[in-house]
Amino acid sequence: MPLTAQIPSFDVRFSKPRSNRYAICVFVINEGEKVRKQLLRMKEFTKLVDIVIADGGSTDGSFDGGILDEAGVTALLVKTGPGKLSAQMRMGLWWCLEQGYEGLVTIDGNGKDGLAAIPQFTKLLDQGDDHIQGSRFIKGGHHENTPPARFWGVQLLHAPLISVAARFRYTDTTNGFRAYSRKFLLDSQVQPFRDCFAAYELHYYLAIRAARLGFRCIETPVSRVYPSGGPVPTKIKGLSGNLFVLKTLWRAVRGEFNP
Repeated sequence: MPLTAQIPSFDVRFSKPRSNRYAICVFVINEGEKVRKQLLRMKEFTKLVDIVIADGGSTDGSFDGGILDEAGVTALLVKTGPGKLSAQMRMGLWWCLEQGYEGLVTIDGNGKDGLAAIPQFTKLLDQGDDHIQGSRFIKGGHHENTPPARFWGVQLLHAPLISVAARFRYTDTTNGFRAYSRKFLLDSQVQPFRDCFAAYELHYYLAIRAARLGFRCIETPVSRVYPSGGPVPTKIKGLSGNLFVLKTLWRAVRGEFNP
């Protein structure tokens, strides 16, 4: 493990010994019943991956009442330090590497993603792929009720810019359903465990950096279904939130996060 790793402070609220080569990190904050249902569905894959919850500081009691044992969860990490998604990622990925996992799958905890893709992620890790991007927009992928602004933003701006910077064609660059090899995350030219990754930077940076450094990159089909009614389940809200995402994207494309 890198001696200079910068990790937000966190508590290990629950843990069991590692039982698989790979872990799946679930990034969540205040998803309540959605994440509880997702964890119960994920239990069928616990012979392939250990479930590690990287919680951003939920206050809604999402994991009360024995759900962790019922779902076969391996660990619950709760961030107590500053930062948003990328800070949660640093916490979860670092802890998993410390435990000796050879690769990591990542997924949001809001119930939108089709869990049937999990075995394919582990298969691709077995085959030696280093950065595996889930995509709902390639053959075999599926999406429903995707907000038009999100769909066209990915198609016309986000994915093209990251693809140009990476010199590798990506089609679904805002999708957090991904996988990373241990070799990639620990490479000295990557260094993902830095405080500059606090919000949404790390997803974008890793996609670009993996391809530019010659690691094995691939997309794999996944499903993402948004609810048919009600508010869009996203932590990116309003004009200011979307402008911040665009600014972060531009910084990643320009290589500002390279070590």
